[in-house]
Amino acid sequence: MGNGDIRVRGLAARAGGWSARHRWAAVGIWVLFVVLAMGLGSAAGRVDVKDSDQLKGETHTAARIVEDAGIDEPAGETVLLQARGGGLKATDPEFRDAVDAVVRAVEGTGRVTEVTSPYDTKTISKDGRSALVQFDVRGESDTAGERIEPVLKAVEGVQQDHESLRIEEIGGASMMKTFDDAFGDDFQKAEYSAVPVALGILLIAFGALVAALLPVLLAITAIMATMGLMGVVSHVMPMSDTANSVMLLVGLAVGVDYCLFYLRREREEREAGRDAQTALRIAAATSGRAIVVSGVTVCVAMAGMLFTGLAEFEAMGLASLMVVAVAMVGSVTVLPALLSLLGERVEKGRLPFLGRRKRSGGRQDSRFWTAVLRRVLAKPVAAVVVAAGALLAISAPALGMKTQQLTLDQEFGDSLPIVQTYNRLNDAFPGGSEPAEVVVKAHDINAPEVKSALADFRDRAISSGASRGPVEIKLHDAQNVAFVYVPLVGGSDQDKAGASLDTLRDEVRPATLGKVDGLEAPITGQVAGSKDFNDQLAGAVVPVFAFVVVFAFVLMLLSFRSLTIAITSIVLNLLSVGAAYGILVAVFQHGWGASLVGAEGVGAIITWLPLFLFVILFGLSMDYHVFVVSRIREARLRGLATRDAIRHGVVTTAGVVTSAAVIMVAVFAIFGTLSMQSMKQMGVGLAAAVLIDATIIRGVLLPAVMALLGERNWYLPTWLHRLPDLTHDETPQVVAAPAARDDEGEPLKV
Repeated sequence: MGNGDIRVRGLAARAGGWSARHRWAAVGIWVLFVVLAMGLGSAAGRVDVKDSDQLKGETHTAARIVEDAGIDEPAGETVLLQARGGGLKATDPEFRDAVDAVVRAVEGTGRVTEVTSPYDTKTISKDGRSALVQFDVRGESDTAGERIEPVLKAVEGVQQDHESLRIEEIGGASMMKTFDDAFGDDFQKAEYSAVPVALGILLIAFGALVAALLPVLLAITAIMATMGLMGVVSHVMPMSDTANSVMLLVGLAVGVDYCLFYLRREREEREAGRDAQTALRIAAATSGRAIVVSGVTVCVAMAGMLFTGLAEFEAMGLASLMVVAVAMVGSVTVLPALLSLLGERVEKGRLPFLGRRKRSGGRQDSRFWTAVLRRVLAKPVAAVVVAAGALLAISAPALGMKTQQLTLDQEFGDSLPIVQTYNRLNDAFPGGSEPAEVVVKAHDINAPEVKSALADFRDRAISSGASRGPVEIKLHDAQNVAFVYVPLVGGSDQDKAGASLDTLRDEVRPATLGKVDGLEAPITGQVAGSKDFNDQLAGAVVPVFAFVVVFAFVLMLLSFRSLTIAITSIVLNLLSVGAAYGILVAVFQHGWGASLVGAEGVGAIITWLPLFLFVILFGLSMDYHVFVVSRIREARLRGLATRDAIRHGVVTTAGVVTSAAVIMVAVFAIFGTLSMQSMKQMGVGLAAAVLIDATIIRGVLLPAVMALLGERNWYLPTWLHRLPDLTHDETPQVVAAPAARDDEGEPLKV
């Protein structure tokens, strides 16, 4: 019966069987799908998330008012003039000459407008040693960074003529240009380097060029198709560059993983004596099914981001969901067709020495885990206590997690001159670099009661202690809108600045602007945006966690028809996520080992990361869990005792899980090398979690817990027997499979 027809059921098995029989049609349909998706996406163009849609609350209201009024706020720039040493003051002739020189220089470029002198706007520090020349950049603010170079050079020229002063420029346009110059290629390099890294690891895993190329090609085509689909879908739900980067990361990870699972099983069956057709059918029915279960679980996890109400999160969630779905479909359709077409040629391009070593189906990769399992299964209680205790200890720092939007100096450290300018500006003018912005909308902005309320607000903002001034008011008469810029006491200290913002919102505004009927005055700005983001995210945590956990539980229950496995799956995944949180807090908040990743002095976790990591990790960790548990269940259905089925399932999947984990860790670690601290945090968190998940969780805790539970692993209460049966039953029919063997070639005893 070994090579005879094997009758199987299940979506993955039927899809694989059809593709193997109609291989050219399957490949053609896939290529056509990718080309059509890219073409439609290119024709439709991508609609990105607008500022007014980014957040709810006051930040959203302010952006809506500005957008409805048709006001294009220009990019504001500031030149800081500061005395070196202690002698020179802003009132001294030399200082005044420097201010006049800056004004003439920036006006002479023809690139700026609304240039103001500190002697007119009273933007002189309390100690009299610092002053600000302020102006706007002509043209659209989004592209101001491309036009700011002549202005920067003009300011540098003034600096050379006045060495007794420090003359530096900072603002939206100059920061945009600095970041583009310093980090613009960072993401692109990371994205491009991820593919060769994955290919190199696959070459080592398979020892053959063709076999290594297949997963990478599948992942790349899935990513290309999804990029096209994102353009089409963006007209319903806007996308973003961040969503694109996350989609690429997730697509590469799951695309390679799914193909790796399939390829390894097909190769293993052929090396066990199956003919190519039978090996492919078994791979389709087993690994193919695991891919479908895993893919659906990952999609459900990614869908959790749609419940945040945050446009950026929704874009990331939908983009990730789409690429996982595309990669899953490709893995169970075009991959079997390609394997059927290639046959033995999948082993072409074997690497010397490495190729011969891998002919054993990768079993040498499992020697380490065989030794580990021998000890784990011998003393499962000790293994659970030690492993779970270690993970709980690693998770402990997460209890004190502090989240916030990172300030400029936290995000980039002192590596850039503009960060030092930012710090000096905040020291001299607390909150001046990122003032709160009150967007006032009235029926008549020049009405006496409105003007009186604006003046009263300006005075009370200072007298309340929320600001030290100067408070600037800019009127747009035609649109009946006014902008009030309020430097917040606290500056770059988010906690103190947040308290100042609360004073403005809860005390100053109600007592002044709030008394004018029909007037809107939402307060926005960097600090307000961070607070609104935190508030909205905090409200989304419970529904997102509940959605992901409940649906993952239900999917595990239906896929394995075991209440025990469903519960242990959730608990183990939560342990993995908790450990990742603990590592993030220890490194980036407490600074333990921070120098190893260049993260000194951050002191906080970027606000969006915990929820993002939870969703991503909960989805990706299911890859390994479903794959390993499916193999254990398969062995159990074939007649092995539970403990022997555990040994067989973990040992036979160790090679593929290790290879998949190494690829994920390597790709995520690339992002941990980027200059932005938020990207470092994401890369380190993802890499650490995947490493923990593939080693401690799947190699120690899972087998130890299952060994302790014994036959209770397969427990399903009678009242749940009516649930839909999503399991597969082809394994009992494939009874002629050779007995599982250990690394010495001896049969695993039942």
